Amino acid sequence: MSPRKIPAAAVLLDVDGTLIDSTAVVERTARRWAAEYGVDADEFLADAHGRRTADRVAEFLPPGRVAEGAARLDELEAADTEGVVALPGVADLLKTLNGRPWALVTSMDRPLLDVRRRAAGLPLPEVVITAEDVRHGKPDPEGYLLAARRLGVAPRDCAIVEDSPAGVRAGRAAGGRVLAVTTSHPAAALAEADVVVTDLTSVTVTPDGLLVAGD
Repeated sequence: MSPRKIPAAAVLLDVDGTLIDSTAVVERTARRWAAEYGVDADEFLADAHGRRTADRVAEFLPPGRVAEGAARLDELEAADTEGVVALPGVADLLKTLNGRPWALVTSMDRPLLDVRRRAAGLPLPEVVITAEDVRHGKPDPEGYLLAARRLGVAPRDCAIVEDSPAGVRAGRAAGGRVLAVTTSHPAAALAEADVVVTDLTSVTVTPDGLLVAGD
């Protein structure tokens, strides 16, 4: 692949799986939670990544138990940070974003984001969209549209960085240009993205967007 530019006035980034590796924590806590609630852990984990906890829990528990079940899973995840680290290339990329419009758009709630961000040693931008800020989680584009609005940038002028099929669909639906990393899903599952890379080590910030290095 030759070097490729992604024009953008702002950069919107997912967190889990894109900036932070929390795979081991997610699996440990989901299996513990599933045992408590009588849910098949493998089935629960199969399509949980990139989605709000409550949205996924609602597919397994009756309506009257969703809030309790989601709160319990959030509690388990917030108490476990073992193995939570920044993914390759993330620290350097975020340093070069300093002074440019950027935002985080995550399916986590704010307390869990704060726990994992601190564990991974990552900075926090002025604009952060979490699960509590939207009525509809990914793959709905609401979070990305809200982030762009708060930054004062048109969604079509945003580069959106994601790692999950639900996140890629959300970014596309928002109208942005989507860069996907294969840190949690194979490239074939992210085919709707404009550009797919192994991780963020090949991505640098330019005055007018992002530059993806060639092979």
